[in-house]
Amino acid sequence: MNSLYRHPGLVAGAVVVVLALPPLRVWLEGSMAGHMLVQIPLLAGAGVLGAFALPPRLKRRLDACNARGLPFTLLASLVSTYWMLPRALDAALTEPWMEVAKFVSLPLLVGLPLALSWRRLGTIGQGFVAANFVSMVSVVGWLYIVAPARVCNNYLVDQQTVTGWLLVAVSGLLFLGWTAPAFIARERSGVTACVARPTGRATEKRSPWEAVAGRLR
Repeated sequence: MNSLYRHPGLVAGAVVVVLALPPLRVWLEGSMAGHMLVQIPLLAGAGVLGAFALPPRLKRRLDACNARGLPFTLLASLVSTYWMLPRALDAALTEPWMEVAKFVSLPLLVGLPLALSWRRLGTIGQGFVAANFVSMVSVVGWLYIVAPARVCNNYLVDQQTVTGWLLVAVSGLLFLGWTAPAFIARERSGVTACVARPTGRATEKRSPWEAVAGRLR
């Protein structure tokens, strides 16, 4: 854990290198679920870690090109959406230069710009990005489930169906993880108000979305 905080750049580079090693890379890419739900998120996560290792001067220059976090967030959204397409997965498995592009673009064009933009987006922007990501994952999962034929030439229909259900499950867990703390905070605030003023008027309760906004500030 100390290495993670002290040398995030080294950890990010190590993650990319380990994922690129043939045994692990071949094993993860051997299944559609491993490709989409393990390898791709870890590569993007390496970019998030790399953002903490940027020199302050370079970070200030990047921030100057990232008004309110919108340009980099748009870039990350477009690139991440592309790598969820079946054609992109097939190309990464059959074309070596596309495989290299995946290992370069996911950390540098998804994880890194999103990490640089997150705080600058504000509460509304963060909520929009989270809602858009959850809905996109659920829609892609549903399409994989109902597709009558293979959408990826390198994966069988049963792998496609399993991946679809896993994507739907992940989207549901992300939604619960995003909203559950808001309802828990609401209930706690209500109990605290009743204990503090047993005979008087209870303090005003916050809505779940206001509680989420408070957590992100």
